[in-house]
This record gives sequence, C-alpha cells and structure tokens, in this order.
Amino acid sequence: MDDGLAVRGGIVVPEAELNWRFSRSSGPGGQSVNTTDSRVELSFDVANTTALTPMLKDRALERLESRLVGGVITIAASEQRSQWRNREAARTRLAALLREAIAAPPRKRRPTKPSKGAIRRRVEAKQRRSETKRLRGRPTD
Repeated sequence: MDDGLAVRGGIVVPEAELNWRFSRSSGPGGQSVNTTDSRVELSFDVANTTALTPMLKDRALERLESRLVGGVITIAASEQRSQWRNREAARTRLAALLREAIAAPPRKRRPTKPSKGAIRRRVEAKQRRSETKRLRGRPTD
C-alpha cells in the first residue's frame, strides 16, 4: 500500500495525496461492535493533485463535479467488518472512479444512410403489408 494507487498504466496517485479517516461502522458487529474503527473514508484532492496532467485533471474535474466538495472526492467503505478490507474496497473504488473519469471521450458517430437496396426492400414490405390489410376489409359490390 506504500507505493501509491495505480489508476491505469503510468498514472499512480502517491500515497501522500490520499487522506484516510476511520470511524465506527454502523450496523451489527457482534462482540467488537463498539470498539473497532472499521469504517473507512478515503479522500483525494483532484484539483491539487500532481499525479494527473493538466488535461486529465480538467477532464476529471468536469466529469466528477457532482461528487466533488471543494475539489476533493471522498469514498466511504463500511461493507466489511475488517478495516483492512474496507481500505482495500475504498482504494479499488477510487481507482475505478478515476479511471472512468480520465478515460478518453468516445468517438463521434459517423452518420450513414441506408443503401438503395435497403430502401427498396422496406418500401416493398410496406406495400405487401398495405395490400394484406386492404384485403381484410368488407367486399364491395
């Protein structure tokens, strides 16, 4: 855990930029329910990080703006009874969130139009369907 948080190839958030906070987890816990600080909060200052290039930082700030408080993103984990497992869960979640936030935008769709054969087949099918429905009517004298 000392070498930092690997986000994707070449991008590693230094451990010094990750802030940990521990508290008692809510819910059932047995004998150690009120004695262990198993809930974990992991905070990361996206706005002031040195791990991301300016372009990636801007992209992450834009995509995560609804989750940021003062440029800082906080991940809470309390699913496990063990603090170590909650730490691992929080690290994994933060890495996945950052990976998704700094991903390149999807390529633009290249507009296409249907081929002449496809248009012809569609019109013929419509004509066949129209004829079927027309023949369902009452016979005329």
